[in-house]
Amino acid sequence: MAESRPPYAYDQLKRVLAPASVAIIGATPREGAFGERVLFNLGGYTGRIHLVNGRYETIGNRPCYPSVRALPEAPDCAVVAVGREAVEDVVRDCIAAGVGGAIVFASGYAETGKPERVQQQQDLAAIARAAGMPLIGPNCIGVSLMSLGARITFMPSDEAPLPTARAIGIVSQSGALGYALGQATQRGVSVSHVLTSGNSSDVDMADYVAFLADDPGCAAIALVFEGMSEPRRLLAAAGRAGAAGTPVVVCKLATGEQGAAAAMSHTGTLAGAEAAYRAAFEATGMVVVDDLEALVETTCFLAKVPPRPQARGVAVLATSGGAAIMAADKAELHRIELPQPRTEAREVLEKRIPEFGSPRNPVDVTAQVITDPESLPTCARALLADDQYGAMVLPIVYSGAVVSKRAPVYQTLAEASGKPLCVVWIAEWMEGPGSREMEELPDVPLFRSMDRCFAALAAWHRLADRRDAPRELPGPTAMAVRERAAKMIAAPESRTLTEREAKAVLALYDVPVVQEHLAGSADEAVAAAEALGYPVALKVESADIPHKTEAGAIRLSLRTKAAVRSAHASAMASALKAVPTARIAGVLVQPMVTGSVEVLIGGRVDPLFGPLVVVGLGGVMVEVLQDRAIGLAPLTPVEARAMLERLKGASLLRGFRGSEGVDMDALAEVVARVGAFLSDHADQVVELDINPIICRGRHIVAVDALIVRR
Repeated sequence: MAESRPPYAYDQLKRVLAPASVAIIGATPREGAFGERVLFNLGGYTGRIHLVNGRYETIGNRPCYPSVRALPEAPDCAVVAVGREAVEDVVRDCIAAGVGGAIVFASGYAETGKPERVQQQQDLAAIARAAGMPLIGPNCIGVSLMSLGARITFMPSDEAPLPTARAIGIVSQSGALGYALGQATQRGVSVSHVLTSGNSSDVDMADYVAFLADDPGCAAIALVFEGMSEPRRLLAAAGRAGAAGTPVVVCKLATGEQGAAAAMSHTGTLAGAEAAYRAAFEATGMVVVDDLEALVETTCFLAKVPPRPQARGVAVLATSGGAAIMAADKAELHRIELPQPRTEAREVLEKRIPEFGSPRNPVDVTAQVITDPESLPTCARALLADDQYGAMVLPIVYSGAVVSKRAPVYQTLAEASGKPLCVVWIAEWMEGPGSREMEELPDVPLFRSMDRCFAALAAWHRLADRRDAPRELPGPTAMAVRERAAKMIAAPESRTLTEREAKAVLALYDVPVVQEHLAGSADEAVAAAEALGYPVALKVESADIPHKTEAGAIRLSLRTKAAVRSAHASAMASALKAVPTARIAGVLVQPMVTGSVEVLIGGRVDPLFGPLVVVGLGGVMVEVLQDRAIGLAPLTPVEARAMLERLKGASLLRGFRGSEGVDMDALAEVVARVGAFLSDHADQVVELDINPIICRGRHIVAVDALIVRR
């Protein structure tokens, strides 16, 4: 985009995306032409249609005008279905006529990569923006506005029912994928909009999300996202959606990590482009799904459920023992609680379930529901009345007429309890009897994967946590601290601060660091060890050796004078062998620090999103296991704690098999302080690595650190 701007307001896009009139510029009776296809697709449109083409006086029974300025009114939406060479003149005519907005189909612009075509696209967008006329495209296949019956596209487009109150909006940079997802209407999904942006020269993903956030016909937004030059605009739009109570679910394509290839620190490789996007999305309350197959299901789920669950527990009611086991497996995977029914519910279950079933959650009522059709709704009613449960999962293992008959029963149960009944369609007859009936129910989300069902429940819980925990950042760092840290970062000759220099800066932000002495000789190293007390660690100090372990420049657990002397000689030799030209300041002598677990806290200043904080298990294992959590700085201690809890190795932090756990709140405070440092010095710092931080209970101390200056 040529310049930064906030997302368009709803009223700025209302004429083009909720038009009372549409003009087709380039209308034609020629079968298969874009202008002919758009007119055909507008067959159900409730507004006024105008045709523009100087070659015709009429097309069918409609008058055709020589130009948009000759129309009897200024249309809200102009569909520009002409060749690229004529587009700019047509856009200027639209501006002169007072058109509300234009959709440009023509291709051959920036997507070609040719400089002159890139410039042509930029000029087109600048003309429209200067006039205040939103422009969609070019290289766009159009939009569909279901409540108006307006399928403003040349794509073959099936008739769709009017959307319901729980409809989802689909936004996609890929036009073909957007319309592929839009075909979910054919299986009963309620869709309010399909919005594609083509080359996004003016109107883009951020504008669409902001528009749908304020559209009363859209309950949740599904976003297919590739990338944009100013993604913070999308974050602003997502924030607008969150404030309006409209969930945004995003599936990001193009997830390569080439941007991390040149990183110097562990953090740099862990917080590459894809990780930065995910962190940014999650920080603004967007729900991220990894697979396109999960996008519509998850969005429909969030459109149907209340903003907050009544309880965190989930009841599973299955007619198959195997399906019950599947549910238990996925609940554990996604950390969803399956508490056991309380006395009143259990008594009902025990009376209705045969002895070869199970009244325990996950509940197996068995196939006896065929001969006792009331047993399923009776058991469901009892479980939904139990205040431990905020939702129910109902696997459908076999499609048939009886499933269709149960659909209104499920809706009644969900509506009466205020709790969603999540149907998981396990039957391989994907569109079999009952599937469409279930999909169309306003309070019954339908999934075709047990895993996606429990992932969506977990996302719902996280969204509720975010709504219930307002973001109150701590006050700004004292000016004296910021200024002193800035001077210390700028002082070294090398772009990479040594471990000692980096820890001195971090200590200003109350990050606990290990005590140490810099020794210029073996004798000084021995004296330092005697003063600190054995055992000690010895590390070669050099800005040219950021990763001392790989260079063999560290010696640990030294318990005698002789061991220190020997370690000094061997560590220096290893360092110079690894980097012969290294400038060595001496060796750091530190007391050995022990703990129950090692943690990494790092950061990177991303060119698109700014400062990011990374946490993970420490040492080299953080890269081996790829177990890390990322957040946008600055962040609160509550957000930092949530990052720690997201780690797969969080059980190690909490204490595992008798080992002493880490004070998670104290560790979260340290993470938040690192975030404050990165936020304060994002103009100076590129990367930060504190690895490891050794933890045991409230004893938390950083024993190594790295800062790379911009």
